[in-house]
Amino acid sequence: MEDNRFDLCMERLKAGDKDALREIYTAYGPYIFHFILGILKSREDAEDVTSEFFIRLWKSAEKYKPGGGHKTYITTIARNMAIDHLRSRGKESLIEDIFPQNGEGSDVYTTEERIVAGEGGAVGMLNDADGGVPEDADVTAESAVQKVAMEEALSKLKPPEPQIIHMKFALDMTFAEIAQVLMIPLGTVTWKYREAIGKLRRCGYAF
Repeated sequence: MEDNRFDLCMERLKAGDKDALREIYTAYGPYIFHFILGILKSREDAEDVTSEFFIRLWKSAEKYKPGGGHKTYITTIARNMAIDHLRSRGKESLIEDIFPQNGEGSDVYTTEERIVAGEGGAVGMLNDADGGVPEDADVTAESAVQKVAMEEALSKLKPPEPQIIHMKFALDMTFAEIAQVLMIPLGTVTWKYREAIGKLRRCGYAF
């Protein structure tokens, strides 16, 4: 979804058009869920916060100002809501691990939470925000091997490398936008991106 299309949807939200919310959900619902899941590490909690995310988007439509880049806007909201959820559960220690201000943080992600799985190459797998093979696709031995191999490759990444790779390929966000969302310097984002790509290439994935 392009910025102008999202802006139009938000204008329709302001007028009470629920179809506009459905359009945004179709475009970004799976991505928002997996982004939040990667932070909370609980599918049930991620489902709850994702639902709350779209309710908040509906209620705060009047406050939306176009021109700032909608991908940064929605990802920042999702990040903040996930962090608020961790704080409400007394899990502040995980916040620094996932969004480190200094250093690399610790590896708090499971293999399942790292992967946004699908068929095809590394970029294709990261772009499949549904997190699985389409219902009408044949599950082959080859696709299963690809999935396991990608999981193994991504398991070598440390936060915030998985977030950077996901935002870069799933939403095609710029490094500046990613730095804004993660609240870390632009130079740190580009450095960690190169580090992550190097690790994935050593696992046989071409970018």
